[in-house]
Amino acid sequence: MTDAAVVPEGQGLSQIERVVDTFVAPSKTFNDILRSANCWLPMILMFVMIVGWCFSIDKTVGFEAATETQIAKSPKQEEAMQGLPATERAQRMALTVKITRILTYCSMIFVVIFMLIEVLILWGAFNFGLGASTKFSQVFAVVAFAGLPRALIWVLSSIFLFAGVGADNFDLRNPVGTNLGFYLADSAKWMSTAGQFFDVLGLWSLALIIIGMAVISKKKISQSATIILGLWVLILLIVTGFSAAFS
Repeated sequence: MTDAAVVPEGQGLSQIERVVDTFVAPSKTFNDILRSANCWLPMILMFVMIVGWCFSIDKTVGFEAATETQIAKSPKQEEAMQGLPATERAQRMALTVKITRILTYCSMIFVVIFMLIEVLILWGAFNFGLGASTKFSQVFAVVAFAGLPRALIWVLSSIFLFAGVGADNFDLRNPVGTNLGFYLADSAKWMSTAGQFFDVLGLWSLALIIIGMAVISKKKISQSATIILGLWVLILLIVTGFSAAFS
């Protein structure tokens, strides 16, 4: 991970090659980010995956059924809904379904917001914590490419829905059984929340971020892993604690 590893200007990988190498030879992709932080293709792919996922929900489960499932998973929200007069309940339900549908189709906006927050944290942690000199755009590119395995959740969910698998009790927030939380849905809320962090595709993306940040910061893998896994554990504890306190 020295300057010699940087691909010279004009001799780098194409966006398609970067995407492919993210899955088969990630170091090539991340080294190429040192040449150019351009990452438009993974962003477009994520957008397409999200829209395709929303379309699959619309055409299979339907947002009304999906919204009803989400309400059923929240005892307080379900109790409040059941306490309304029939006419008002129907109106509230129709509005909730409409909002859920709009927000789901606009998921890419929230994805970008969370990516920017993640990038800001990583950029600060490496530059100030390890004395690296990474650029914000480089960190964003690492997060964008490293997020591709995790984004496959939308693809898998779409495939399963069109195949008729998992349509009953479809959970918008945890649609595919790639994580422990999916199988702990009937357990305490904090347990299922914690279980969602142990996601096969999510951990794959986490490993890629460790590699990518080590490459662009020119630090050891062990140093990158210490920072990133430390942040991961901290977020796990905060989110799980919040879930336990307010569920």
